[in-house]
Amino acid sequence: MTADEPVDPSQIGERDAPPIEEKPYKIVFEANKCIGAGKCAEVSDNWELDLDTAIAAPQQYFIGEEDLDHNVAAAEICPAKKDRGVIHVVDRRTNEEIAPDPNGDGTLSVDW
Repeated sequence: MTADEPVDPSQIGERDAPPIEEKPYKIVFEANKCIGAGKCAEVSDNWELDLDTAIAAPQQYFIGEEDLDHNVAAAEICPAKKDRGVIHVVDRRTNEEIAPDPNGDGTLSVDW
């Protein structure tokens, strides 16, 4: 993969991941681009803002249906990258980005 190719969401974190049937969604987080706004922590119990580092962090990277809505809300509210967000919720079954999906086509909007 070259720097110009999109990141393949199916490759991120899968080595130690729980079974897809158990946790069908994953969080891809661009921590290096977090601006510490804390909006994710306001809408999701999965996210905490470290006041010392001003960086947010998820408690879980792999989630089930019961945690999907509030993690999608965190991804959609993130103001980093000019409102394109640095929190990405990916459906592991299809490898499509559910949120924030600024391109509107399910491709992972990570720009590492």
